[in-house]
Amino acid sequence: MDPTDHYPPSRLPPLPTPVQHRAGTRWRLSAASGLHKGDRPYQQDQLRVIAHPRVQGCVLAVIADGMGGKSGGRKAADQVMLTAQQLFERYHPDSDDPHALLQQIVQESHSMIRLTALSTEQEPHSTIVCALFHADEGRCYWSHVGDSRLYIFRNGRLLLRTTDDSYVQTLVDKGEITEAKARNHPMSNVLTCSLGMSELPSKPVEESSLMPGDVLMLCSDGVWHYFTDQDLEIATSKLQPRECCQYLIDKARTRAGGRGDNLSLIVIELARLPAPGETSSASSGA
Repeated sequence: MDPTDHYPPSRLPPLPTPVQHRAGTRWRLSAASGLHKGDRPYQQDQLRVIAHPRVQGCVLAVIADGMGGKSGGRKAADQVMLTAQQLFERYHPDSDDPHALLQQIVQESHSMIRLTALSTEQEPHSTIVCALFHADEGRCYWSHVGDSRLYIFRNGRLLLRTTDDSYVQTLVDKGEITEAKARNHPMSNVLTCSLGMSELPSKPVEESSLMPGDVLMLCSDGVWHYFTDQDLEIATSKLQPRECCQYLIDKARTRAGGRGDNLSLIVIELARLPAPGETSSASSGA
């Protein structure tokens, strides 16, 4: 058995120690992840949460959902992870452009998957969703291709969500079907764009300011397919990252009824730490 077939939701290695926001806010990032092969014979999802090796408060989170047979999809997802880690380790948060980093991760992952296809006579593809956190700026930057998603929740409500590159999303955009019907549409797994396709359209990197208490979730379609936005609002607001990952994986497995896809998700919670000399009661009331 592949040892990565089932990772129980877990705390990740310690993320950055508290950092000072330029405007005075001190941050703590708490993260957990879950990876499960679901009811598939092979695990083709992969994920990473990487703390920058030299700069505290800079973190990269990545999920890839590989496609392409027994080994092709896994190779594609592994290539995304390798490319993201190598480029992030060379990234200089104080001087380099975060937009350029994420664009490079997407483009180089795409190119490497295309080369793999030529050398192995397979047709590997992958989705990607990657989020870059600059805690010293209080900002998040992200890019995605395919139907792996980033969600940002604030005060228990959905603030934003990426838009899928899928056939059913085009129907939703045209007003032909609702979001609820899209989840159960027979062509819900048909993508209009993925890494490894003959041509990869240029997509802009997006960004948003963050606030203490915000919760970010990255996940593959094996997770979000079984939940409404309201379900996720409740889970991310009521549960800590580790418990949230465990709950969502267990619930998705149950709702899949033995027909579930690979599952992968990362949950990151941003907390405000009291300033030096600030009392704990003042902190809890802020």
